[in-house]
Amino acid sequence: MSKTMKQLPHERRKGEAALSDFADFVEKQQALRYPSSKPVGSEAPAVEHHEELDILDSLNLEDSEPEVPLRDLFLAEDEDNMTKLVQVVEDRLREGHGEAVFDVGFENSGDSMHLTKPDWEKALTRLKAAAKSLRADCDVLLTKNIGGEVEAASVATGKDKDQDCSGKVLIRQAPPTAESVIETRIAVVGNVDAGKSSMLGVLVKGDLDDGRGKARVNLFRHKHEVETGRTSSVGMEIMGFDTMGKVITSDTPGRKLSWEEIGKRSAKVITFTDLAGHEKYLRTTVFGLLSSSPNYCLLMVAANNGLIGMSKEHLGIALALNVPVMVVITKIDICPPNILEQTIQQITKILKSPGARKIPIFIRDREECINTATQFVSQRICPIFQVSNVTGENLDLVRTFLNILPHHGRYDAGADFEFSVNDTFSVPFVGTVVSGIIKSGVIHAGDNVWIGPDSNGNFVATNVRSIQRKRLDVPAASAGQSASFALRKVRRKDVRKGMVVLPKVEGQPPPKVTREFVAEVLILSHATTIKTKYQAMLHVGPVAQTCAIIDIDRPFIRTGDRATVAFRFTARPEYLVEGDRLLFREGRTKGLGIVKSVGYDPSQPLMARNTDAGQETEKVAPPAEVKVGA
Repeated sequence: MSKTMKQLPHERRKGEAALSDFADFVEKQQALRYPSSKPVGSEAPAVEHHEELDILDSLNLEDSEPEVPLRDLFLAEDEDNMTKLVQVVEDRLREGHGEAVFDVGFENSGDSMHLTKPDWEKALTRLKAAAKSLRADCDVLLTKNIGGEVEAASVATGKDKDQDCSGKVLIRQAPPTAESVIETRIAVVGNVDAGKSSMLGVLVKGDLDDGRGKARVNLFRHKHEVETGRTSSVGMEIMGFDTMGKVITSDTPGRKLSWEEIGKRSAKVITFTDLAGHEKYLRTTVFGLLSSSPNYCLLMVAANNGLIGMSKEHLGIALALNVPVMVVITKIDICPPNILEQTIQQITKILKSPGARKIPIFIRDREECINTATQFVSQRICPIFQVSNVTGENLDLVRTFLNILPHHGRYDAGADFEFSVNDTFSVPFVGTVVSGIIKSGVIHAGDNVWIGPDSNGNFVATNVRSIQRKRLDVPAASAGQSASFALRKVRRKDVRKGMVVLPKVEGQPPPKVTREFVAEVLILSHATTIKTKYQAMLHVGPVAQTCAIIDIDRPFIRTGDRATVAFRFTARPEYLVEGDRLLFREGRTKGLGIVKSVGYDPSQPLMARNTDAGQETEKVAPPAEVKVGA
């Protein structure tokens, strides 16, 4: 019934309006789960407070202003001020995970330093010297009233009346080892034929497309993908930048560098997860989105088609997971201007809708690109690019944007180690290898670990033989990084996607697993009502398994409702942690949630708990609503 009945407009609006509120709730729960990685409480709204202010204010990353104004640190030539400047740069690099954007010409408070051109050049020289002492390089991104190749367009056109000299400078540290390379993961989604694989091929190789799919061939993993031109699996591709922000490409035209070559030469690596756009591969796409823990989501839209089909589905999932979204409109070289205008209007309308609550910003020049990228710490902003993979129009803006994209994510390297298995391999002369994302903690080669659970809920003791990041051997890996482990004495057939790797401590029993758990859920769309015994496909990170609803805190739930629900896995027990985000779907039914507690006590039904708390009368839907679509 739920697959055939169309959702009524007022129910769809109800689901959209509830989405943004629930996303805020999930963000707060995540902050509680990883307390040391991002402050909770009074400091949490700080990003919201700064989002509409000038970019200079949002770049004030210091908790307190230096005792000496930055102008003095930049211009005074004594050794003491130089030492303080080095300390300021070091603090900013630590906060930015090895990179930072400095606004030379403005204090932390946003007040102008009133620099002349000789002052600015002197300040830049001192900043370069300070960065050099920390094994970092400076790349001037944008200047005002200085002149040269990177002069802001607003100065040339007369829009910016400010006469003071200023500029944005990217400082990036050279990583001492491969394990220290900055990594940003981006999930690439969009409808079929939007040009996802082609654009990644162009960005990574540096060569333009021929309009017939030449650029995408290297990204495909299967023969049928090459033949049809459609991605059906989760593809991975990496793009490297050096300390000066230049893309790591081959000196030989048309040659594609190996991951090892890119990893060795890069200071920052962008990992693209190329996901399938076709509706029949939606399960694969949802798995890729949840399991790869993306820092950002890149939504591709074909200019001649607009936001159709699975594009809306993918955008909804990204919004539900609280992942910052950027939009790329492709194929502008073959799209009539009136159709392109319609596509732009449609995207703007959807992004401004109650469910998305985004501020669309169209990137047309380098100045807008750099200002938006440094401001992208605010999730309310949604940058939009218009590109052509054939002519190369605006692709430089996309590369510049990716280069200075700030690190985003919540990971706790100080917590206990936890690793989710996204894929498994059997490598000759190495043995069983598992790859995935480190959710928390640190792992070293040689550590004893548990891997599981199997179909009976048991864990197997093993040892990490070696660790690789981007196909380079590393001695250790930490929270937020993607890595691969070679495991001793474990057969490939005994490991699967969805398993976890956890630390093994002498004298302590294996980790506990569960078949049942309680979650706070939001129903995004459903044609009728959901009651107990309802079954759906549930995704929790890399776990994808059918679940049955065994209890609800009210008689039934429908679109837009937020409720406490108890689930039971139908096939095998899984390892879950409070705070894990989940997404469930069945046909047109979609919902998302967050795990509140592992395990379920049938002697204490959820509805009875609400009754005891005097909440049932508020939560049960009124009779007038029950008739709609029932």
